Amino acid sequence: MSETTEVIKELLESLQLDGDYRTSSLELLEKGESRYIRDLKVNFASTLTSEHLSAKEIGLIGVSIAVNANNKPLTDFYTRFAEQNEATAAEIAEAAACASLLASNNVFYRFRHFTQKEKYTQIPARIRMQIMMKPITGKEFFELISLAVSAVNGCEMCVNSHEDSLIKLGAKEERIFDAVRIASLITATSKVIY
Repeated sequence: MSETTEVIKELLESLQLDGDYRTSSLELLEKGESRYIRDLKVNFASTLTSEHLSAKEIGLIGVSIAVNANNKPLTDFYTRFAEQNEATAAEIAEAAACASLLASNNVFYRFRHFTQKEKYTQIPARIRMQIMMKPITGKEFFELISLAVSAVNGCEMCVNSHEDSLIKLGAKEERIFDAVRIASLITATSKVIY
């Protein structure tokens, strides 16, 4: 067994997937004996720890980013991780709902930002967002997940708005940075494990 195949097997085991599981991306990395697979394994492992987020919060961010990527293996993994760290079914559902809501908001507000036409800012969005009013996970954490999803989706207007709200709610910049770091690494993993 090559070193690359061994590292792939270790990565899959950490994700609680069968050692024979393969995607076309994994097959390319394995065939080319890419050293990147070791980086991916280390980066994925680093999504599970933070000095500024609880394990439960990491799990919920993971659920939201995996749902945003429409990635079943990662959604299943982070759901289990969140449950093991005392996340309730309602909190996990809210993380999934946040990904869906932010997908629409990110498209809509990116459009407004890209066009920069005053007329579009005057027309009502007509996007129902009741979940943002009284989130089960609390306003600060819901804003944090919203920021992470918005960063992944590349909506500058939403990133700036959620980051500003978080600072006003008293969130530390290190906490914000770590949420986005974790979201970026989950997104990278989702390109290989799907």
